[in-house]
Amino acid sequence: MADTEASIGYGITFEMADILTPTVFTYLAEIYDVTPPSDETDQVDATHMQSPNRNREFIEGLTDPGEASFEMNYVPGSASDKALIAAKGKRKWCRITFPNGVQTLFVGSRQSYEKAAPTDDKMTATVTFKVSGEPVHTEPTAPRNITAPAITGTPKVGAPLVVDPGIWAGSMRLEFQWKAAGATIAGATGLSYVPVTGDVGDTITCEVTAHNDGFNTMVASAATAAVVA
Repeated sequence: MADTEASIGYGITFEMADILTPTVFTYLAEIYDVTPPSDETDQVDATHMQSPNRNREFIEGLTDPGEASFEMNYVPGSASDKALIAAKGKRKWCRITFPNGVQTLFVGSRQSYEKAAPTDDKMTATVTFKVSGEPVHTEPTAPRNITAPAITGTPKVGAPLVVDPGIWAGSMRLEFQWKAAGATIAGATGLSYVPVTGDVGDTITCEVTAHNDGFNTMVASAATAAVVA
């Protein structure tokens, strides 16, 4: 029996763009529990006086493309909050990117933005878009970097540097490679690196490579200042 190809939804991204600028997407942060569009096709009763054997007959009618929705951690005043408020009454291009690089794109109107601020739990919001027309489903695409990797920490011998890998769409796993003055540092393939004496005077970068089943994409962080002793 073949192994299952099932996977969890971790890593899905949701973005939206204005209709007039369909390539300029805004990333919506801290979403979870995404429900992609799901269509329903009407079945029209076409029964007539001579329908065979007194059985009803049906023909296919119009298809309703349904809704798309997600839950999110509600952060008042955040870029995502402002973008969703501004989306009221506007048609948007929406893009859902799955971890394997498959994308679902559709025109949608923000139907609801329902916020909850409980006394003893995190604040959340439920967002629903009404889908207009037929969604577009792409073949798998290469991982796409949304926010670039960045190194934090002081570039000093013995002081750890840590890379924030950034935000990726269509990525199933990440690999890391630290470099000093552009040269690969052997064995430095984790989220952190501690500079050594041999790095003094060199700048440090980290290359992050995102992978899915068919593609990979590499983006390098900005360089640190020169390492000091």
